[in-house]
Amino acid sequence: MKYALVGTIAVALSACSGQTERTYTVDEADEALLSKVLKECRNNPGELREAPNCRNADAADWKLRLERMRKSLGG
Repeated sequence: MKYALVGTIAVALSACSGQTERTYTVDEADEALLSKVLKECRNNPGELREAPNCRNADAADWKLRLERMRKSLGG
């Protein structure tokens, strides 16, 4: 009973913890935001590798690289 009460309190407190960061889509990322998010993600990959913003920033970075390659090749 004691452990159930402690568990319930822990779950309730974790639900109330701080602000959640807004998740940006791949298309929303401008270069300044992309640079900021990629810097944070690459600085702490162990903790942030699977974070939605890190995954979306990687996808947006890849998309921008492909677009630049296409332009440089005349496409």
